[in-house]
Amino acid sequence: MKERVQTAVVGVTGYAGAELARLLLHHPRLKGTPPVFAGRIDEKEAKRGGVFLTDVHPQLADNNGSASLRLEPFSWELLADRGVKVLFLATPHEQSRSWVPDALDRGLRVVDLSGAWRLTKAAHRAVYSFEDEGSQVATAVQAKSVYGMPELHRAEISAAQLVANPGCYATSIILALRPLIEAGLLDLEHGIVADAKSGVSGAGKAPTAKTHYMYAADNLSAYGVFTHRHTGEILEQTGIAGDQLVFTPHLLPIPRGILSTIYVRFREPQTRENVAHVYKQFFAESPMVRLYDTALPQIQYSVRTNYADIGYQLAADGRRAVVVSCLDNLLKGASGQAVQNLNVMLGWNEAEGLE
Repeated sequence: MKERVQTAVVGVTGYAGAELARLLLHHPRLKGTPPVFAGRIDEKEAKRGGVFLTDVHPQLADNNGSASLRLEPFSWELLADRGVKVLFLATPHEQSRSWVPDALDRGLRVVDLSGAWRLTKAAHRAVYSFEDEGSQVATAVQAKSVYGMPELHRAEISAAQLVANPGCYATSIILALRPLIEAGLLDLEHGIVADAKSGVSGAGKAPTAKTHYMYAADNLSAYGVFTHRHTGEILEQTGIAGDQLVFTPHLLPIPRGILSTIYVRFREPQTRENVAHVYKQFFAESPMVRLYDTALPQIQYSVRTNYADIGYQLAADGRRAVVVSCLDNLLKGASGQAVQNLNVMLGWNEAEGLE
């Protein structure tokens, strides 16, 4: 008999939280063991035992009991009483920063979807302005954190108590660049340009002036130029210097999906066969990465899947290349990658519940 694994999700009300709930509810290893859903709810709702999950996300209704599941008031006692072993935090950065130390002290394994613990360098974390930066507790927790990209850190994730789920833009760009950098092919002094575009859901569920329909529809806008918080992740996980990268994110007038167009220069002329070999060798054991041999990826191919799609074209001189990387920002860029990390942490098939 397989061991029962009880999970919990805090922050299910957002877009990524809804996708995480859907994936966990249908995960073959978790059949009959639905997650505990917890969060902040008002006193009136708390007295009624919480809010029905399908009232928050009607799309999660099924014939397997989802209608009875509730979003309950969060407490550590609730998680202990339900026997929770793995805690997913789809919460704001500040909330994760506050709760993760307590979760670790209570012996929980944590997959944090926020940016609270992704960055190892204080200079990169400065973009978040964490109030506890440099404290003894924060320093100790950061030392335990593993960057949750299985394609790079599979062994570390398997033993981790705290996995920091990567950012969506960062995932698309790191996966495209890391094989080429590790193989020593790129002329880094020439610089890399990453021109990335994301659907509106990447900004979260809370409405803002720039995600309002009247602003985003029929529009394409750059934002966060030289200041985007995913930049530090890209630099740390690729090993390139800040002055070797220009990363510009854009807001696309679509609900979801990311397309990153990355411009690189090789140190020596390359053939398509050589570049293909580098990518295929690097991702040989990575079931959630799809490589395109001739055509280039498009958002419509990867949206609503858990795959990262990577393709490339070389210039006639063999010295320059354009790499295109696509993924769904709510899945491989967030909740799908979180479940992939769960699979690795528990020794399950990495792609289980995701293909």
